[in-house]
Amino acid sequence: MQQQIATNTAAKTKKEWQKTSYANLIRYVPSGTYYARLRVKGKLIRRSLNTDLISVAKLRLGDFEKAERQRAESVDAVASGKMTFKDATIIHKSRVAGDVSLKPRTKEYHDQRIAALSKSWPGFERKEIRSVTKTECLDWAGRFGTKASPTAFNHTVGILKTLLEIGVEVGARYDNPAKFIKRASERAKILTLPEPAEFQKFVTEIENSGSGWSAPCADLVRFLAFGGFRKGEAALIAWGDCDFEKGEILVRGDAETGTKNWTVRRVPMIPEMRQLLERLRHERKQEPANTTVMEVKECQRSMDRAAKKVGFARITHHDLRHLFATLCIESGVDIPTVSRWLGHKDGGALAMRVYGHLRDEHSVSMAQRVTFTKTGAGDEAQARATAQN
Repeated sequence: MQQQIATNTAAKTKKEWQKTSYANLIRYVPSGTYYARLRVKGKLIRRSLNTDLISVAKLRLGDFEKAERQRAESVDAVASGKMTFKDATIIHKSRVAGDVSLKPRTKEYHDQRIAALSKSWPGFERKEIRSVTKTECLDWAGRFGTKASPTAFNHTVGILKTLLEIGVEVGARYDNPAKFIKRASERAKILTLPEPAEFQKFVTEIENSGSGWSAPCADLVRFLAFGGFRKGEAALIAWGDCDFEKGEILVRGDAETGTKNWTVRRVPMIPEMRQLLERLRHERKQEPANTTVMEVKECQRSMDRAAKKVGFARITHHDLRHLFATLCIESGVDIPTVSRWLGHKDGGALAMRVYGHLRDEHSVSMAQRVTFTKTGAGDEAQARATAQN
């Protein structure tokens, strides 16, 4: 009886898992998801590749195999009593690569910070974790801090602490000497944004520059400023995403170039945005719904040239997003609503930090309307009668 149950279980399992023509790649039939299945150092490993496309699975399989074999070698190094920063980096990268909550851009940024750390610390990869001292960490921080921005410094220090923590975790050392490095103070960027009249002058200068792409560049600047989109989001918005009847624009994207939080949101068309879109649609009537609205994806060089021409500070694509938010708040839109339009997922906390001073200025202005000495209706009538006489 037990043998029959075991046979049925094995048959069922065999039906659930399907071999492929590629070594170490199998498919889970119920969901269609591909898995890596390989043996490393005698240990059988099976891990989801989080895709049902075999072309994507093949690419991820290669990266997964490489990372697992490198990690196994690092573990062997630790077992022998030695662990270098290179070994810890391999383990860290393997964990980051397998973290499905992280976007590709975030994973890429981890690699950039590791590269910056390696470049700024001579002999970094060969350095044994157990021999790193507090003094070495502070000396490195002193050198690196003079060249890096506060944000880059803090993120790179975070990577250093993580690598040393891996050393502690596997027993290569008992403490983390990087804990003595203090964070750099990250000051918010001082926004120098054009007034509406200056903005019009700025856009006109871009449009009249004489370049073959001057008009599309000017339209992109308007599009970003009138909608508060990120540059990557704007590049993906198609005509089918523009609902003229409801007066809304659907903002979406993929994991690498679209919305920052992988979500979809709707942004209302302000009057200037509707005018812009109606003009462009009239000019390009024959384009199908899946054609992107913007004909260019970026125009920083045109913006830099125009800023010099009209005589105000350089602004970036992202500054146009700030311009949209600033004008919305100054026009009386509450910060939580602006935060939703921008696609923030923190209930307005970030918007409060960046734009809170605008609310304070607005509050001071509104306070001037509040008084305990307001004249009554009779006094007002008498004042009008006196003025007529």
